[in-house]
Amino acid sequence: MGREHQRLAQVVELAHTLTRADSELTETRELAASDDAEMAAEARAEEERLTANILSLEERLKPLLLPHDPLDDRNGIVEIRAGTGGDEAALFAADLYRMYTRYIERKGWKIEIISLSDGTLGGLKEAIFKIQGMGAFGEMRGESGVHRVQRVPATEAAGRIHTSAATVAVLPEAEEIDLKIEDKDLRIDVFRSSGPGGQSVNTTDSAVRITHIPSGLVVSQQDQKSQLQNKLKGMEVLRARLLDLKVAAQEAERSRMRKSQVSTGDRSAKIRTYNFPQSRVTDHRINFTTHNLAGVMNGDLASLIEAYQLARVEEQLGGSN
Repeated sequence: MGREHQRLAQVVELAHTLTRADSELTETRELAASDDAEMAAEARAEEERLTANILSLEERLKPLLLPHDPLDDRNGIVEIRAGTGGDEAALFAADLYRMYTRYIERKGWKIEIISLSDGTLGGLKEAIFKIQGMGAFGEMRGESGVHRVQRVPATEAAGRIHTSAATVAVLPEAEEIDLKIEDKDLRIDVFRSSGPGGQSVNTTDSAVRITHIPSGLVVSQQDQKSQLQNKLKGMEVLRARLLDLKVAAQEAERSRMRKSQVSTGDRSAKIRTYNFPQSRVTDHRINFTTHNLAGVMNGDLASLIEAYQLARVEEQLGGSN
């Protein structure tokens, strides 16, 4: 309720500002019809300014009046996995992890590492982390999908351009009230944590593997120091994945009723290409391209995220007309 109150407060504030601007415009138009030529000229100039301001306020208000998904206000859990491309895919997954980390720092959000699985040459096989910040999931949910990179890998001696990929999944943090997980639906196995190359990290069975029997989902967690901590982190990821399945089923049902022009983040869909030779990043869902690849990889994601969000808003507005 606190999150909803904060969101609606923005709507009320903008609506009051718009009402005041409308009243000022009415008074200004009366002055513009004055017999005093100097006063009328000043009023006409003010009328132009107020009209432009009102249009701007209306554009800001429209998306806030759309049906709001309460999940958008939540923290997000991000999962990055190396895809096709071997060592180069793992290196790209590490690049994406750094890119998101820097973006999160710029936003003033907090990042909590849940699990990191190292690859060779400094790459990452998998990274799972939580973003703590108001509206984190709503802002980041459009990052879900296949991210493709085109560049000359560090492992390529002949200088040929390779294409590799990594997948990103952004899940809403699940709360206890979202779903009930019965103990009888879980199988929990414990084993010893292992480091790179299968090295044993400790001599106790602190690593945990949780299987959700009805869905077949499996979560393994070994990054924390104790079995209890690993179980708690594993359950957090499992709840998020189960909630994501529930949301995906609801969205699939809605999409049968209305064909979406903007991709909603199908995990199997290629959403973005990072072309290093041409310093180009393209979002294929909305045909948006920026040539600031270096900035994007350093966490300057605002233009890409805003362009995608704007496309979604315009599509929703078009669908509601």
